[in-house]
Amino acid sequence: MFIDKVKIECKAGNGGNGVIAFRREKFVPNGGPNGGDGGRGGDIIFKVSKNMDNLVDFRYKKKFKAENGEAGSGNNRYGKNGDDLIIFVPKGTIIRNAINNKVIADMLEDDEEKVILKGGQGGRGNAHFATATRQAPRFAEQGVVTKPFELILELKTLADVGLVGFPNVGKSTLLSSVSNAKPKIANYHFTTLTPNIAVVNAFGSSFVMADIPGLISGASEGIGLGTDFLRHIERTRLLIHVIDIAGTEGRDPYEDYLAINNELAKYGESVSKLPQIIALNKSDMLYDESVVDDFREKVGDDKQIFTISAYTHTGLNELIESVIKTLEKLPKADRVEIEETEIDKRDLRQFEVRKVSEGVFEVTGELVFEIMKRVNLDDLTSNAYFQKRIKDDGIIDALLDIGLQEGDLIRIDDYELQYFE
Repeated sequence: MFIDKVKIECKAGNGGNGVIAFRREKFVPNGGPNGGDGGRGGDIIFKVSKNMDNLVDFRYKKKFKAENGEAGSGNNRYGKNGDDLIIFVPKGTIIRNAINNKVIADMLEDDEEKVILKGGQGGRGNAHFATATRQAPRFAEQGVVTKPFELILELKTLADVGLVGFPNVGKSTLLSSVSNAKPKIANYHFTTLTPNIAVVNAFGSSFVMADIPGLISGASEGIGLGTDFLRHIERTRLLIHVIDIAGTEGRDPYEDYLAINNELAKYGESVSKLPQIIALNKSDMLYDESVVDDFREKVGDDKQIFTISAYTHTGLNELIESVIKTLEKLPKADRVEIEETEIDKRDLRQFEVRKVSEGVFEVTGELVFEIMKRVNLDDLTSNAYFQKRIKDDGIIDALLDIGLQEGDLIRIDDYELQYFE
């Protein structure tokens, strides 16, 4: 089974919590806090595997989660970091954010790695919050809790040359004749249901050729195999447009040529502007040589056109030699433009204030979420630290700007407090 597009859910590991602990040694008075930090959560890492050629491994397994960091402990002991989770994908895989469809990564190189989601930071233990005036802090930070994200994995085959043309024009036969590939070949439409890829070695050079499943009129609108495999042409540098010059299916060769180019144009410039070499195949079944001359006249003199027979190997050397010379002049395939570099980016200074009703105000946002993680509001020292933070970070000033007055109620998460000067 060949799968080239899937949606999966990934979640980096949570950070471990910092702990509240104090030294309790027999001959050490005023031992002080020694709570250790929590470990970092594991990252989600994607890596190119040479042993994969499609995304079938993701057919049933759709959720991936890295290991959480462990909590810290007393004696300033750090919690263990969570193990990273490496997800293997085939070369040529594009990773998108499922929410906005923006490209996050383009996995083009062998063994390439990309950190897509970073694990949550571990929380700091209470030893970090000791000061000259706060010698026994009874609060510690919680580790950062990460969120799951949906990603779209889309495989775009990496090949130098793509074979395009109507079904049953001989593309698979051509691929098998110039390489060691053994594609399924039969005399019916859509024999090729998945891209067949092979390395062609000839004239001291080599290149990768892909047999793209057959197109028909209306493919760009979803007819036949639709656009399912048109994406695999985007990576190619050169197209070989295979034409059944003998018209064995009862179609006109030139009309076939126009129809396929029309579908490529509808799909987009990324494929319609690719250079083409035209291969007039099945010449061994041709009874009237004037058909070739007629086709050449209609297409024009500016096109590279070769009359071949993939079955008898007639004209294949000339075709492949021209392909090699053309590829030498063409640039390598570019990476897809990265549109989003970080999908779990949070602004830890962000907060919002609003007036809920008369005398009641609410504060939300990443900043207050971070502050609330660090405090134990049942502890007087910790509560004082909390109140100092919301004042120092500008939250009180923002509330005063929208009408906060003495005695009014402030809601932050599940906590409520009254404001007094």
